[in-house]
Amino acid sequence: MHDVVIVGSGPTGLMLAAELRLAGVDAVVLERRESQELAGSRGGGIHARTLELLDQRGIVDRFLAEGKTMNTATFGNTPLDLSALPTRHPYTLALFQNHIERLLLQWAEELRVQVRRGVEVIGVQEDDGGVDVQLAAGGWVRSRYVVGTDGGRSTVRRSAGIAMVGPDATRSSLIAEVKVAGEPKQQGKVDARGIHGLYPMGDGTVRVVVTEVVLGPATEPTLADLRQALTDVFGTDFGVHSPTWLSRFTDAARQAESYRKGRVLLAGDAAHVHSPTGGLGIGLGVQDAVNLGWKLGQVVRGSSGGELLDTYHAERHPAGERALKYTMAQSLFQKADPRQEALRDLLGEVLRVNGAGEPIAALVTGLDVAYDLGPGHPLLGRRMPDLDITTAAGQARVFELLHQAEPVLLDFGGQELGADVSSGRVRHVRATYDGAWQLPVLGTVPVPTAVLVRPDGYAAWVGEGPVDGLAEALDTWCGKASQPQERP
Repeated sequence: MHDVVIVGSGPTGLMLAAELRLAGVDAVVLERRESQELAGSRGGGIHARTLELLDQRGIVDRFLAEGKTMNTATFGNTPLDLSALPTRHPYTLALFQNHIERLLLQWAEELRVQVRRGVEVIGVQEDDGGVDVQLAAGGWVRSRYVVGTDGGRSTVRRSAGIAMVGPDATRSSLIAEVKVAGEPKQQGKVDARGIHGLYPMGDGTVRVVVTEVVLGPATEPTLADLRQALTDVFGTDFGVHSPTWLSRFTDAARQAESYRKGRVLLAGDAAHVHSPTGGLGIGLGVQDAVNLGWKLGQVVRGSSGGELLDTYHAERHPAGERALKYTMAQSLFQKADPRQEALRDLLGEVLRVNGAGEPIAALVTGLDVAYDLGPGHPLLGRRMPDLDITTAAGQARVFELLHQAEPVLLDFGGQELGADVSSGRVRHVRATYDGAWQLPVLGTVPVPTAVLVRPDGYAAWVGEGPVDGLAEALDTWCGKASQPQERP
C-alpha cells in the first residue's frame, strides 16, 4: 500500500511527486503514456512566481538555461512592464511544455520518484482506510490518498463525482504543429470569430492556431477539420500535412467545486480548465502542487491532522478562480468587435498611467497571491521575498533555506521566541537584513522582527515585536513537535 498515488505525470504531477519525496512520503506516479515524450512542443511559458518556486527548490537555473526571458506581458493590446516587479525573476520564461516536463522529470528521477508508465487509470474507490485505484489492464493499486493530476478530462475527478462549474465554451480553436506546402511564412488575422495565425518554428514546422466557425465537439480534431478551418479563414489550407500535434481548446473557464473529497484530491488542469490565453496553466498547476505537497506529507507522516488538507482547497481555489477571471477577461479582446475594441482601448489608456498596470502584472505572474490567514502584518499569507540575509553561517538568500521544503523561522529581532522554536519541527535561523521590505502592489511594508515561512514560501506568521500567535501558528502549519526526520 502506497502513501500517495498521483495519476498523471505532467508538470503538476511531477512537481507534486518531487515535493512528496522531499517530505519523505512513499508516492508513485501512474502515467498512461509509455514515455515522457510529447507529440509537439505544446504550450509554454513560466511566470515569475512559478520561477520563484523552482528557485526555492534550487532548480530554476536548469530552466533559465533553456528558455528565453521576456520582460513584458500583455493585457488587451497594452504591454505590461514586468521588470519593476520586486522579484529576482521579473520576467516570463518562454519554454515549451515538452522541455518543462523533461527538466522536471530529471529532477524527480534524482529524488528517486517512482513513475509507472503505460498504466491507465479508469476509476477510484475510497473507503475508510484508503483508496483503490482501478487500472484498465485489470487489478488495483491501493494507497492512503490519491491526487488527480490527469488533465481537464480527469478520470479521477469524474470517478470521485466532483463537479466542474463555471462558464461553458462559446468558441473553440484548433492548434497544431504541421508541415505546409512550400516555404512557410507567417500569417496572422483577427476577425469577428477570433484569432488565426501560422507561425514558422524554424525547423520547417509551422504552429497553427485557428478559431472554428462553430463550437467544435469535445473530441479530438482531424487534419480535415484543420484544413477546413484554415480554408474558412484564409481561403486556402496552405497544403498542411504531417501533423505532429493537433488539438482543440475552448474559452470555457470551469473549476472543480472542491479540490478535495475525502482522500481524493485534484491539482492542475484536473481542478481548473481555461483558455491558454496568458500562459497561466502550467504555473497554476505547479503552484497547486507546491501548496499541496508539504501539507499532504505532514498528514501522511502523522505530524498534522487531516484538517490541514482542507487549507489546500481554501487557499488554492480562490487563487485559481482569480486566474480564471483573468483568462476570461483577456479572451474578450481576442476577436474583432467594435464594442470590445473600444473597451480594450480605454483600458489601455488607464493601464499606461504610471504604475496602473502593476496589479495586473502581479496577477499574471502570480506574485499577488495572498492566502487569507487572518489580520496582521501585510506580509501574512503572502510569498516571502527572497532577501539577501546575513546569518551565523555567512551570506545567504532566503530561498536557499527552502531547498529541502522545510519550514523556516527567520528571526530578525534577536528576542526570545519561546521553547516551541527548538521542538525539531522548524528550522530557526537568526539573521540580519538592512534593506527595505518590498511586496508586489503593496510596495514598502513595515520591517518585521520574525517570519515563519512555510515550505511553499508563504508567510504563516509575522512578528512585529511580541511573539503572540507564534505557538498557534507552529501547531497549525508545522504539526506536532518531534525530532527532525531523515530526508530521502
